[in-house]
Amino acid sequence: MAIIDFLKKQFIDIIEWTDDSRDTLSYRFPDEDKEIKNGAQLIVRESQVAQFVYLGEFGDTFGPGKHTLTTDNIPVLTRLKSWKYGFNSPFKADVYYLTTRLFTGNKWGTSNPIMLRDDDFGIVRARAFGTFDFKIVDAKLFLKEVAGSDQNFRLDEFSDTMRSRIVSIFSDALASSKIPVLDVASRYTELGEALLPLINPVVAGKYGIQIGSFIVENVSVPPEVEQAIDKKSSMAAVGNLNDFVKYQMAKGMEAPGGGGPAGMASELAVGFAIAQQIMQQQGIPGAQGAQGAMGAQGAQGAQGAMGAQGAMGAAGAAGAALDLLSPADVAKKLGVPEADVMSIISSGELAAKKIGTSYRITRAALDKYLAS
Repeated sequence: MAIIDFLKKQFIDIIEWTDDSRDTLSYRFPDEDKEIKNGAQLIVRESQVAQFVYLGEFGDTFGPGKHTLTTDNIPVLTRLKSWKYGFNSPFKADVYYLTTRLFTGNKWGTSNPIMLRDDDFGIVRARAFGTFDFKIVDAKLFLKEVAGSDQNFRLDEFSDTMRSRIVSIFSDALASSKIPVLDVASRYTELGEALLPLINPVVAGKYGIQIGSFIVENVSVPPEVEQAIDKKSSMAAVGNLNDFVKYQMAKGMEAPGGGGPAGMASELAVGFAIAQQIMQQQGIPGAQGAQGAMGAQGAQGAQGAMGAQGAMGAAGAAGAALDLLSPADVAKKLGVPEADVMSIISSGELAAKKIGTSYRITRAALDKYLAS
């Protein structure tokens, strides 16, 4: 009886593993140099897979359930041990349990900047970090490339091993996707979703894992790129640049004192534009030439407006070129009441341009009326 009890202790008749750690990826069943009994029971729980290894070669793989180890259900191991006619004797093999549930909230990040090629900015240095979720989908490949023969391979070891590999795959996927840097630095959620189909085939083929979600929490770029992003956002907020410039010019004219040199430059530009429009509408000969003259003088005036003397010179040039008259000026020149001038303007005999609530008449329009 003592001999029978001794022999029973030398054989393994039940193989199972209960994981209470919540962070174990793979676990090698401790055989204590014992052999596995013919007909032994292998118990694999949910979210587990059992992998046999014999003399460094992968044997059979078992999913969740209770399995009786016989020749019929371990064909690979049978072939490896050359059991031609079945086996009745105990055997030795390593049994690895792997956890197949989803491991969430694993951090990744670039220790050094990665280089991105962008059409707008050329080569850009960027740093990135975030989290990812993963699970084991190929037990053999995971044991071969990641865990090895470790007795108890835990999540912290995986993080140290895989962090640099994940960053390398992220960099390659980002480069192949050709996503603009402006989008990389502002659309994190969409970036992670776009990169996931590029990352998964690589990690599954190399390491036997599948990424459930890949989250980019932050991408930092050099200050000059951040400034470019801010400028682009500002332009998008402005919308129509032409309307925005007009609005800014009008605000400058409303300011006390005309807004200084900048306000004076704005007034000159608006004056030139109004005069040009009046001359074109009235069909005055030489309007195109006047337009060119006004453009040249306007440019000089705007430049000079940054200094007091330049502003005066620009204003004088504008006055000489345009010679705009009010109804009161025309009445004074003609020696008639201003009401009479308003009457011929209303009848269309004297061409005039209404600006707000006031009328302005060019010298050429007055000369044309007097010659008629």
